[in-house]
Amino acid sequence: MMVIFAGCSSTSKTSAKSVTHITYWHVNAQTQGGSTVDKLVEEFNKTHKNIKVTAKYNPNMYQGLMQNLQSAQASGKVPDVVQVGWAYDNYFSSNFKYMTPTDAAKKFDGNDKFINNHFTTKTLSFAKDANKKLVGLPYSLSTPVLFVNNDLLKQYNIDVKSLDTWEGVQSAAKVIKDQGGKYGLYIQEPGDTWAQQALMLSNGAKIQKNGKAAFASSNGTGAYKLYQEMVTDKTALHTPWAQGMDSFVKGDVAMAFTTIAQASHIKKGASFNASAIIAPHFKNHKTVVPAGGSMLAITAQDSAQQKAAWEFEKFMFKASSSVTWSKGTGYLPPTKDALDSKEFKDYVSENPMLVPAVKTLDKAIPWTSFPKNGLQAEQAMVDARDKILSGSDVSSTLKAAQDKINAQQ
Repeated sequence: MMVIFAGCSSTSKTSAKSVTHITYWHVNAQTQGGSTVDKLVEEFNKTHKNIKVTAKYNPNMYQGLMQNLQSAQASGKVPDVVQVGWAYDNYFSSNFKYMTPTDAAKKFDGNDKFINNHFTTKTLSFAKDANKKLVGLPYSLSTPVLFVNNDLLKQYNIDVKSLDTWEGVQSAAKVIKDQGGKYGLYIQEPGDTWAQQALMLSNGAKIQKNGKAAFASSNGTGAYKLYQEMVTDKTALHTPWAQGMDSFVKGDVAMAFTTIAQASHIKKGASFNASAIIAPHFKNHKTVVPAGGSMLAITAQDSAQQKAAWEFEKFMFKASSSVTWSKGTGYLPPTKDALDSKEFKDYVSENPMLVPAVKTLDKAIPWTSFPKNGLQAEQAMVDARDKILSGSDVSSTLKAAQDKINAQQ
């Protein structure tokens, strides 16, 4: 834990040379934008001589960062800017001390033009809590897509058009397994259930209804049963996220259902013809995906560091910075000027894997966020996923997780 706190800046205010030191906590491993984070921080430090940003990677994605932030707040040594996943916006706003973007803009800019000029109403809605308060500024925007190995599909005479439904994906995966011995599908398994929630949503399930967990419905159960069947008959791979994506990139898995933020990693690492298609849906239902990604929130408590944090955030939301971020990851830019920029449009033209994500972003719904006990709620869903993929009864496992979450809220 001392390693985690080593970069925290609340104890180091302003140096003799009037350099304000701040720490930025993020979740981006090297396979998902870590080097781009380093590049952007380095550029900021070069162009802002009175501010020094230190970036700190937090493993285990957004859940890991929230757990570390919980410990940091208890110790009184918090970072200054944090990357908060959409699933934790209510949990973050209910449990941590932070400065809203609106307050930062008014205090340090004298107005909130920066926010209104850069973000659409819909994009800002992802960063609002249950009380409609803007908690942070949208940073990473993504949707899940189905990446495919076109060489393997061609080898086994699989029409990519048949993959628009999960039933079609299951059938294709069986052909690949039976004829070639390779896994047909991998669905990402990090420390959250974003992809699995997309699976259930596209079978007509609701994750939350009237403030209560509601995923243990017949629709939610049906979606998970198909998933479990594929893991049981070894047409789908069940393994941690990094290993699963490595298997896809190496050509050992034909399809990968994961965030568009893996696009750059796949493009750099795959030796086969890879492409992406819109997330599948179940028959008689439509594709529904939760918006993935994160917001940047200010947790600095000292006024000088809050001001520095706000300057850093504004730099990260410059059009050029947002496009750099998108190129380095595959995430979609959160700002209007970046999305409309020629540089980004040219990039999408050269990288058609991003097109399915761009097409579904406008239809994406907010990622379910439970308030007071968000960490425990997400962990309950993760535990249920792991039990189901290890063979436990789908219906009773989902029901137990749903009841546990609702008892905690």
